[in-house]
Amino acid sequence: MTDARLRRGRGSLAVSFFVQGVTFALLVTRIPAIQDQYGISDGLLPAFLAAVPILAGVASVVTEKVVARVGPALVLRWAQPFVLLALLAVGLGSELWHAAIALGLFGLAVGALDASMNMLGVSLQRAYGRSIMLGFHASYSLGGIAGASLAWVGAHWHLSLFVSYLPVVAVLLPVVFVGSRWYVAGGEQAADEAAEGKVGGVVFKLLLPLCLVMTFAYIGDSTVSNWSAKYLQDVLGSSEELATVPYNAYMVTTLLGRAVGDFGVRRFGAVLVVRAGAVLAGLGFAAVAVSQGAWAGIAGFTLLGLGLSVIVPQTFAAAGRLFPGASDAAVARLNVFNYVGFLVGSPLVGALGDAWSYRGAMMVPMVLVLVTVVYATSFGSREARYGGGHERPRTVDVG
Repeated sequence: MTDARLRRGRGSLAVSFFVQGVTFALLVTRIPAIQDQYGISDGLLPAFLAAVPILAGVASVVTEKVVARVGPALVLRWAQPFVLLALLAVGLGSELWHAAIALGLFGLAVGALDASMNMLGVSLQRAYGRSIMLGFHASYSLGGIAGASLAWVGAHWHLSLFVSYLPVVAVLLPVVFVGSRWYVAGGEQAADEAAEGKVGGVVFKLLLPLCLVMTFAYIGDSTVSNWSAKYLQDVLGSSEELATVPYNAYMVTTLLGRAVGDFGVRRFGAVLVVRAGAVLAGLGFAAVAVSQGAWAGIAGFTLLGLGLSVIVPQTFAAAGRLFPGASDAAVARLNVFNYVGFLVGSPLVGALGDAWSYRGAMMVPMVLVLVTVVYATSFGSREARYGGGHERPRTVDVG
């Protein structure tokens, strides 16, 4: 019975990660269309885009307080449909204030969704007694590929945003409502430890290395998503069509890395896997920086995806291991630095590229990602019990 509940909970959460990947990709890949629909100027666009992660960070902090009362499953059950409806609202309006409200609601809902989704993933991994977190993020990557493909269809056929979004939301909304019935929070083990006095609250000094790793990883990720096409076209002289390849290659290797990453963590441990990922990502950035041709640059971005793919999921998992009696709070606080990295990464590389060179700018996220090698010891906390061990699943509480 317990094993069946765990499997259903794992499957329903994987669906939620997939749906979120689809949803977010549909938003970010259609930014030019959003700008055109609402008449947002180039000068005003960065403010609109920055508002989404800022509000998401605020919502992530608030979510820590809410889940303490109602649990992460209930928050996710309502946050995900709200994100889908906010996406539909983005495609529906015509005035500038319509865009401001829709994107603001999207940001708030995404912050609650990201935090609660990863809270459930961490607690399920604890219940399983082995690494499964990368598999959830692989579902997200698969959803991102699907969402980007749907966005391409909409752009290719010159469909309006609302017409593009409506069938996707119509299909996914009932899926997430039905799937939410089987969300599972594996919190009994943490509750037992808290009752025994083995764990306390979140000590930010201990969480700080993971916060830095999360920030650096998202600086690297936002560099690829925002600058790979421009780098290939402007620096390496590729065609406009070829310039779309690096991000797709990056997404594919991110999916592959996450699909097999849990096996690597179980076999070699989280510390070694994260260090290897950081080194591969550093080599990828170095290859991009010194590449002399488009295909060499694409190879570098491809290697980047394989390296960065393991870092973010394992950072969430490490926070859960570090504070097993307060994992929800740790994940909520750590999730804020997801948005910090996203906010910092794109303008940082752009400013350095304009003031110096884009080749030189690629070396900055390379150095930051390599710092993860130093902080990787933080990923080993309680690993024998919750990350790479072979405990049998424990009885769980359904949220």
